Amino acid sequence: MAKLLIGNAPCSWGTLEFDAAKGGQIGYSRMLDELVETGYTGCELGDWGYMPTEASALAGELERRGLVMLGAFVPVALKDERAHEPGIASAVKTARLLAAVASTPEPYLVLADANGTDPERTRRAGRIDAGAGLSAAEWEVFAAGADRVASAVYDETGLRTVFHHHCAGYVETPEEIGRFLDMTDGRRIGLVFDTGHFTYGAGHARVVEALDRHADRVWYVHFKDCDLRLAARAREEEWDYFTALRHGVFCELGKGAVDFPAVLRWLARHAYSGYVLVEQDVLPGMGTPRESARRNREYLKSIESNFNG
Repeated sequence: MAKLLIGNAPCSWGTLEFDAAKGGQIGYSRMLDELVETGYTGCELGDWGYMPTEASALAGELERRGLVMLGAFVPVALKDERAHEPGIASAVKTARLLAAVASTPEPYLVLADANGTDPERTRRAGRIDAGAGLSAAEWEVFAAGADRVASAVYDETGLRTVFHHHCAGYVETPEEIGRFLDMTDGRRIGLVFDTGHFTYGAGHARVVEALDRHADRVWYVHFKDCDLRLAARAREEEWDYFTALRHGVFCELGKGAVDFPAVLRWLARHAYSGYVLVEQDVLPGMGTPRESARRNREYLKSIESNFNG
């Protein structure tokens, strides 16, 4: 019987990659202790420098807690060709650290757009109109940059890359996700399917339908929920991405629109053997991360039979 492997991430403790979200962050040691205490066995790296960047020190932190390193989020402004070379350097540096602490399953380099940096995409997150994104020429640059990052990471470390579609970036809507995958190399770059970002970006929670569409490219999964009532309010009141975050548009698992039992059944049917990573984006000072993490883990226990039953 397959076992559901569940991790959590620094963003659930208020450590997000955005400058607009910086603040009084919880230290990595406390975060890892609380992550383990609340029932998770895997984690991601977080921002470069949040956890130790010396391999032996990071390995020691993971090993003494029995944790598996699952990946690291690397944002690159892929629309801008000038950002590709520094983006490759950042990704390879990060991937080398991941490879040095890798266990089973191997971690992924989680590539993303430089989300939250374009004022218009940030302002209109969750309500992107069809055709309002990249031009054909910009898509070529964007996809080529992603392929270059993934190839460099694989050549240097043997690790694979997954792309994180994300609100407030240029790959947010179902159409943009599909176009990105159509234009990139399926041998080197897959998709980390994020249930919450998909739901907010799409304006609906037909998650299993999207998983079916991209089944061969879904290599990794992030479990995030989305409150569609708040998403509708965000559209009506024209909140930007960070305002929606502060209002809790990404709520605790089971309290939003995502049908997680159906997602678990989908994963079981497709013999998914990797980790699912819980993410509940919180800004510093929002709520009590440990208790939210505990409730999210308890919710997953309550529906786990959909995966292994």
